[in-house]
Amino acid sequence: MALAQALTVGLRGEVTIKVTPDNTAERFGNAGAAVFATPMLVALMEQAAIAAVAGCLAPGEGTVGTRVDVQHLAATPVGMTVRATAELVEVAGKRLVFAVSAYDDREKVGEGWHERYIIKTASFLEKVAAKAGSGI
Repeated sequence: MALAQALTVGLRGEVTIKVTPDNTAERFGNAGAAVFATPMLVALMEQAAIAAVAGCLAPGEGTVGTRVDVQHLAATPVGMTVRATAELVEVAGKRLVFAVSAYDDREKVGEGWHERYIIKTASFLEKVAAKAGSGI
């Protein structure tokens, strides 16, 4: 069994998505705005952060997002690809801070910060189930 990579500043993750009518602002209620939606930009940046540390977590661990501070700098039309990157810039115990950015085929479209915490997945889900009252 291979050892997980150490959680160190400088780890990077990257993900891409093609802009389709399903991930535009129009789908989020902004009539006529057939451009990549801000909630989708934030989600893509979160996915990049998850990818950055995916090989570094112990079995049974995961991360949850706790803070996002993002500027959506430019619109991206349907048909273009958006690439989000995340770089781990701070590790403070279970707290992870990422510098995030996103680019489409022509320019930078987003930048900011994202914070995640390392969790024990089983105990996290137990707390969620207790809160929901579902007993799962």
